[in-house]
Amino acid sequence: MPEDRKEQVALFRYSVISEAVSDRLSHPERGLVVRALATKPWVTPEGDERFISRTTIDRWVGAYRRDGLGGLEPEPRSDKGHGRANPELMAEAVRLRRQVPARSAAQIAEIIARAHGVRLAERTLREHLARSGVSRAAISADPAKAFGRYEASRRNEIWIGDVLIGPFVPQPRKPGSKRAKLFVLVDDYSRLLVGARWMEEENTRAGQEVLRAAICRRGVPEICYFDNGAPYRSHQLERTCAVLGIHLVHSKPYQPAGRGKQERLNRYIRERFLTEAEAAGIKSFEQLNDNFSAWAEQVANTRVHSETKAAPIARFLAAGPPQLPDAQVVREAFRWSVMRRVTKTATVSLYANRYEVDPGLVGRNVELRFDPEDLSVIDVVTNGVTICQAAPFKIGRHVHPSVKKEEPRSIGEQNGPRIDYLGLVRIADDEAKGSGRIDFREIKLPGFEETGTEQSETM
Repeated sequence: MPEDRKEQVALFRYSVISEAVSDRLSHPERGLVVRALATKPWVTPEGDERFISRTTIDRWVGAYRRDGLGGLEPEPRSDKGHGRANPELMAEAVRLRRQVPARSAAQIAEIIARAHGVRLAERTLREHLARSGVSRAAISADPAKAFGRYEASRRNEIWIGDVLIGPFVPQPRKPGSKRAKLFVLVDDYSRLLVGARWMEEENTRAGQEVLRAAICRRGVPEICYFDNGAPYRSHQLERTCAVLGIHLVHSKPYQPAGRGKQERLNRYIRERFLTEAEAAGIKSFEQLNDNFSAWAEQVANTRVHSETKAAPIARFLAAGPPQLPDAQVVREAFRWSVMRRVTKTATVSLYANRYEVDPGLVGRNVELRFDPEDLSVIDVVTNGVTICQAAPFKIGRHVHPSVKKEEPRSIGEQNGPRIDYLGLVRIADDEAKGSGRIDFREIKLPGFEETGTEQSETM
């Protein structure tokens, strides 16, 4: 099996078991989770919907806990294949499904194997049942669902992520403007903004940059709950979560359970921050992010939340400082991975760059692991083992195309004395980082001087 196919299968298997591999689970609790996972349909890398048996899930959980992600890679098959199906057996499979609509294709195959001694391929059986109009989706109508309220029981149990589309922002030294996109991560238990940043592009790289900064500052979440947008549907994010042991969950289309809190937060950001930012004028992404960072720390994370009745930062830190991950583990988790075939000249290409590798790898497919911010260091991996480091041969690009180059900061001019709300928030944030406290009464606004207990405008 090709190496890229092996990793694709391993990541799919991890997506199935990620909820069951947490060290927090006791043996009985893990058994309950596994039984629940065995009742859910899963979409395989080939696009087929199937159910995974409890035995298989238990085996995958044991393999991951023993060998990590590499333990989930498929092993070479040693069997001789399945018996060939015949119309009588297929008709019996349809009858078995009609008798008990909840029966999975795997269970029907098991029943037929025990009754007739013939093992039918689950995929073939599933396709036949669908063609016969007896797929589980077709014969079992789900009643209308009522979405109840849910809240995490501890910090870093669940992080909810979303992308908020913001205003157009001018680009320094470039004509025109670009729409700002806010990548935001919220801890479900405390309602703390654990990570947020306005980006020019809505892509995988932008989402990972925010996630990495949040993990380095607030710790590793147990579950990441994202929507189905392109930044959160990527091989790179799946690999990051698999390495860190994060259970990656995507909300189902047209079933927005759990997204209400995020929508309310988005409305709060628009009403309390964006209105002030647009009124003051947005000159660059750097200014927008500086203002938002200060506002998040001094306002959003310190206000008393209407539901928890506590400030998000206070609730998050009530149990003490969070445990931060090892820097090397984070580095490995956020490295990107691509497959390349080694040419006859013992070289590989990556984003218009060429690298020399071990001549013994000629003609083989290898995995290249790298930091998108530094394309000069590339590890060559086969079967999960680093074989060598690719030597740069011809380098034209030093960073991944999605990594944004830093623009010089623009300095705006004052347009007369006025109350700059976000400016005050930034001053408070700078002061808090230095001394831990701020007295707004001590802040003097430009163009004003103090007379007695009040401030009067100088003419």
